This record gives sequence, structure tokens and C-alpha cells, in this order.
Amino acid sequence: MIATLDGASAACAVIGTHSTGGTRSGVPAPAIRAATVDDASRLHELITDHRVEGHLLSRSLAELQAHATRFFVAHDGPAIVGCGELAPLDLCTAEVRSLVVEAAFRGYGTGTGLVRTIIAGACARQFARLVAFTHDPVPFVRMGFSILPRLWVPEKIAADCVTCQRLRDCAQYALRLDLGPARTGATGA
Repeated sequence: MIATLDGASAACAVIGTHSTGGTRSGVPAPAIRAATVDDASRLHELITDHRVEGHLLSRSLAELQAHATRFFVAHDGPAIVGCGELAPLDLCTAEVRSLVVEAAFRGYGTGTGLVRTIIAGACARQFARLVAFTHDPVPFVRMGFSILPRLWVPEKIAADCVTCQRLRDCAQYALRLDLGPARTGATGA
């Protein structure tokens, strides 16, 4: 691990040096901002609409209202076109959760921008590691995540997997990005 002055890994040190999105055909990527409770209905709609693809866990509107401020959203003007959550699993580990981008906005770097913003949030909150479960590990590996056995992420297994009907035949990859040692006072809330 390459340490910076504050003890964070290279992932935290370089995250601010990358663009939050690209362009496609000269059209800029949607902007990214922190979500608010007022965004919960749209978060629910995005997640529910894309759950059909089989890549997302179901989330209730009440749950999203309670956790909306843990989300970041990609927006094109006033329209929210993507989202991702920085979900604490314990004091040292957080998860990239409910990452989704509308089909028309894929290929602009929107998903990458959301993940980079989530990484920055995890660094700011002093998590030691960030995990993700995904069907497509390539974008995460490009950002420095490593593939590992799912059982090596017991925090996620306990939080979601034990109640999932696909537990025994899960096709998702587990990934982890080490951010550095958790510092005293790491905030999981």
C-alpha cells in the first residue's frame, strides 16, 4: 500500500485527480451531487425499474427515505439519471450499493463518476475498505478494486446475502478496495 501523509492508501490520495465523467459525441456526462430525502421517490423508481435486470436488491421506499442522504445521484439538469449508495457495513467497511445508471446515460462515465464520488466519500468518512458486489467487475477493477471470494466479505453476507434467494447460486463478484487503516473516530453513520 502506498501511504499518504494522513495514512490513507493511494486510492484516497488519487481519487480527487480523476474526472467525475467523460463525454460521448461531445455531450458532457451528467453532474453528480449528494442525494436528499426529496430524491427518495426517484431513487426507488430507478432501483425498482432496474431490478428487473436481476442485478439489484429490492429496496423499499421507506428504506430509501431513511437512507437517502447516503446516496449520490447523477443528474442531467433536474432529471436524476443514476444513483449509488455509500452504505456502511461496520465501522471499517462500507459498500457501493444500488449503483444504477439509466441506459441512455451509460457510456458517458456516469457510473465511474458515481463510484469515484462514493470512494471519495468513503475516504472522507475514514473507512478502511470499500466493497462492491457486481455482475460486471471490469469497471471496478479499472478503479483499483480487487476480486475476492464472497465469503471474505462477512459484513455483506450478514447484512444482505443470508436472506437472498440467490445465496447458493449467486453470480456476483465480490470486490474490495483498501483505503487505508480506519482511523479513530471513523464514522459509519
